[in-house]
Amino acid sequence: MSGIVGYGVYIPSYRIKVEEIAKVWGDDPKAISRGLVVNEKSVPAPDEDTATIAVEAARNSLKRALIDPQKIGAVYVGSESHPYAVKPTATIVAEAIEATPDLTAADLEFACKAGTAGMQMCMGLVDSNLIEYGMAIGADTSQGAPGDALEYTASAGGAAYVIGKENTIADFEGTYSFTTDTPDFYRREGQPYPKHGGRFTGQPAYFKHVLSGAKGLFEKMGTEPSDYDHVVFHQPNGKFYLRAARKLGFTEEQYKTGLLTPVIGNTYSGATPLGLAAVLDIAEPGDRVMAVSYGSGAGSDAFSITVNDRIDEVRENAPKVREMIENKTYVDYAIYAKYKGKIKMN
Repeated sequence: MSGIVGYGVYIPSYRIKVEEIAKVWGDDPKAISRGLVVNEKSVPAPDEDTATIAVEAARNSLKRALIDPQKIGAVYVGSESHPYAVKPTATIVAEAIEATPDLTAADLEFACKAGTAGMQMCMGLVDSNLIEYGMAIGADTSQGAPGDALEYTASAGGAAYVIGKENTIADFEGTYSFTTDTPDFYRREGQPYPKHGGRFTGQPAYFKHVLSGAKGLFEKMGTEPSDYDHVVFHQPNGKFYLRAARKLGFTEEQYKTGLLTPVIGNTYSGATPLGLAAVLDIAEPGDRVMAVSYGSGAGSDAFSITVNDRIDEVRENAPKVREMIENKTYVDYAIYAKYKGKIKMN
C-alpha cells in the first residue's frame, strides 16, 4: 500500500490575538479564549493567498521527499478559498514545482476536508499503479465576517503531502470515510463570507461525522484508541477537538501534539494536514498515528498511518510546524482588516 514520501508546511508569520479582535466588538476575550480554546490566529500577508501557501508547502514537501518533481503524476489542491473561481490553483503549483505537464491536476472543494480527499485520491492512483507519485495539498486563507464568531478562528496555512510506494517515511494502513448531506456551513457563489448553523454545527455535524469516521476506521482496522501513539482531528476550534478526542477515549499524551488551533486558529483545509505534520515532526519510527478530518456539508476522512525509519533521514530537510508557529509578528485589528480585505472601497 502507498505511503507518505514527503511532507511540507507553510504558515503565514502574521498573528492577531483574540483580545485584539474582542476589544473591537466589545466581547470578553477571556470568555472567547476559554470557550473556543484559541488565543491567537495566523493572518495572511497582502501578497499571500491559497496559491502562494500551497506552493511553499509543496516545495517544502519535496525537500523531504527527495524525488524528481517530473515523476509526480497528480497534483490536487483542496481549499475553500481558491484565488480564482475559474482557474485552477493546482496548475499554478505544478508549474511552480517544475512538475511534468504529463500529469492530472485539479482543485478540490469539500469545506475543510478537501485536502484529505486529495490524499485519498493520490493513494488510489498510486496503489493502482496509474502514477508513481501524487501530491495532495490542503491550504486556505479562510473567511470570517466582521463581528462574527468565525473572526476569532478563521486563519491561514497549509500542508502538502507527496504520496508514493517507494522511500516512504510513513505508511498508510487504511482509510475510511463517512459522508451525509448535513448543511451546517455554506457560502453561495459571489458571497464574501460563509454562514454557519451555530450550535447545529456541533452535534449533528462535526461530532456525528468525526466520531463515526473514527469508529468506522477502528472497525475496519480492528483497532482501538490504545493502539495509537498519536491522534489528530479537524479543529474548527480547540473545544471541539478536545471533546472529540476525549469522547473516543484518547489521552492528552496522544492528542496534544496535533492541537494547533490555540496558536494559529482554524486553517480549514490545512487543519488536519498541518496537525498531522506536527505529529510527523516529532514521531518516532514505529509510532502509529490516526488522523481524522472533517468537512462541513458534511463528511469525514480517517487514516491509520505507521511511521517508519526513513523519517529520521529527512525530517530536518524542511521547516517544522513549531518553527513556523514561533516565527511570528503581531498585528492590530486595523492591519488585519486591511490585509484580509475587510475594508471595501466604493
